[in-house]
Amino acid sequence: MYAVIFRAKPGTQDDGYGKTVARMRELAFDKYGCLDFVAVTEGDQEIAISYWENEEAIREWKSDSEHSLAQETGRSKWYESYIVQVVEIKREYKYNT
Repeated sequence: MYAVIFRAKPGTQDDGYGKTVARMRELAFDKYGCLDFVAVTEGDQEIAISYWENEEAIREWKSDSEHSLAQETGRSKWYESYIVQVVEIKREYKYNT
């Protein structure tokens, strides 16, 4: 399993931002097989982690035309800066009550 970690310093986030985020999440799950997606904002930092079965799905997601347009808008308007890390999960531990 793989994870994509997106860490960003937000810029101006308007109504279009929320709609685009919802659409990107829908697209990731419905078309590219995203397994899970968690996002949090704390202070001036946003962190989103998505989980994927394989790297090919991540590459396809990254090159999707709608996602590419969202990325362009993100760079020009919604984010001051960001970093994306793709990592392979070697182990996973769980605790459930």
